[in-house]
Amino acid sequence: MIAIAIVAGMSVVGLAMLLSLWRLIRGPSAPDRILALDTLYVSTIAELVLFGMHLDTEIYFEAALIIAMLGFFGTVVLSKYVIRRDIVE
Repeated sequence: MIAIAIVAGMSVVGLAMLLSLWRLIRGPSAPDRILALDTLYVSTIAELVLFGMHLDTEIYFEAALIIAMLGFFGTVVLSKYVIRRDIVE
């Protein structure tokens, strides 16, 4: 029963990733695109965790942690660029 729930969760998260990608491509402004990119990397983390649970391995959890760290850094840098038009102070 849990295997069915994991596969269903993976399909729902996959749909969320497609919708985030659509907003990233068609976003009317830069903040919309940054938010879509942030949502896309959070969805990627969820997908990796679910896939790791499905295959019963820990390597995908470590990859999810790396993506979380890089995604946070990327969001901060992009937001700082949009606000000030300069990354390095």
